[in-house]
Amino acid sequence: MHNNIRKPSLLDALIPVITLIVMLSLAVYFYADNSSYGPNQIALLLAASIAGLIGLKNGHSWSDIEEGINKGIQISLGAILILLAVGSLIGTWILSGTVPTMIYYGLKLMSPSYFYAASCAVCALVALSIGSSWTVAGTLGIGLMGIASGLGLSPEVTAGAVISGAYFGDKLSPLSDTTNLAPAVSGSDLFSHIRHMLWTTIPSLFLALILFLFLGFNAETAATAGELEQVLQALESQFNLGIHLLIPMFILLFMAVKRFPAFPTIFTGAVVGAVFALIFQQDAVLRLAGAAEGQSQLELLIKGSWMAFFDGYASDTGNAVMDDLLSKGGMSGMLNTVWLIMCAMTYGGILERLGLLERLVASILKLARSTGSLIITTLGTCVSTNIVTADQYISVILPGRMYRNEYKRRGLAAVNLSRSLEDAGTISSPLIPWNTCGAYMAATLGVATFAYLPFAFFNLINLALAVIYAMVGFQVLREPTQENQPAAESNAEAVTAGR
Repeated sequence: MHNNIRKPSLLDALIPVITLIVMLSLAVYFYADNSSYGPNQIALLLAASIAGLIGLKNGHSWSDIEEGINKGIQISLGAILILLAVGSLIGTWILSGTVPTMIYYGLKLMSPSYFYAASCAVCALVALSIGSSWTVAGTLGIGLMGIASGLGLSPEVTAGAVISGAYFGDKLSPLSDTTNLAPAVSGSDLFSHIRHMLWTTIPSLFLALILFLFLGFNAETAATAGELEQVLQALESQFNLGIHLLIPMFILLFMAVKRFPAFPTIFTGAVVGAVFALIFQQDAVLRLAGAAEGQSQLELLIKGSWMAFFDGYASDTGNAVMDDLLSKGGMSGMLNTVWLIMCAMTYGGILERLGLLERLVASILKLARSTGSLIITTLGTCVSTNIVTADQYISVILPGRMYRNEYKRRGLAAVNLSRSLEDAGTISSPLIPWNTCGAYMAATLGVATFAYLPFAFFNLINLALAVIYAMVGFQVLREPTQENQPAAESNAEAVTAGR
């Protein structure tokens, strides 16, 4: 049966991609910011169905298509587990007073004029130390979004600042999965790869900080001093606040630095938050559990803390700003994002299994005649792979494997390829709504991907600089010898276990 399989034509490969682009555009046109709550999922599944029909036409069996779907979803399971754990963490950290404490002291200490730049810088430093953009967004990011809301600042700009800082640190940290993955698949050395990335990464962060400072100094805060005081009083009335309530965050960051896997690290943080809630916030736990006849206080405490894991926290103070800040979290709040990720990975898995993605890349490579065009083609392939397959890791692995020999044949140092993989693959992933990273950031920070995209300055500038460097030939290194070609590809599988 497999002998009768025909290789896909370029038209075969283009039809499902064009279909998806058209349908996603219509989803945004009809539903705007609500397109991620169902319309995008249907568009992905219908485009996947068309890809499947093309596969059947070319001689593939349903089992081939099903294998692609299963593999695609299997790749996303780690991200889904982390996403659910973050939902629980948000719920228990609000209930424990950890997030309210972050917001409370942030409102007292942070000035609106430098808030955006400070948010970016703090997230960059923490992400650099732990190597995880997801952990930074799920911890510091949540608190910073709350502070921005309390100050009356833009949630979209704040989300852009958090993502900019988080991805700067994630991109440069030797503890990051993608920072290890890119040199592994391209054949370069880890620290040579990091040094070469400094040329695009440092200027990008510097320019991003300038832009965030400019926006901060020109920001018009919606919150008056009286309204800010009301938020502070509401926090004090609902929770027993104190610096000790930040301990769950420091435990989580310590585990991240020690390279514990992402899912158990974040879920441990959620459990510690629930324990802190039972010790320090019993009144809040009882309010969340609600009155129930015949149940003891102990039973209600267990019930309330349990609810925070799966359904998050619901604030009902009468203060609209306060209630909006704190009514969130729980695994149930992440289920729509899980739906989006599974549909996206179904689509990407089919395209990869049927050879449609490889056919697209092979056609693009024919256009890359010069060194600059080869690098720009690599960048475009990484972004396109993020769009089509919806997974950051695939956008690094697939182009790395496909272009590695071409870079070597042209005498180009492997660090040119590894840097390009990160400049486009890692950086563009949170800018695509149905990508696992974009879906995660939108769900965790509470801002739609297309809403924060214009303010993810670091990500946008970094990609633009990579294109400019390729066009002018700046910091494009030649390979002087063959001795710096380590056989590192075998490590690629080992570094894709967590984010």
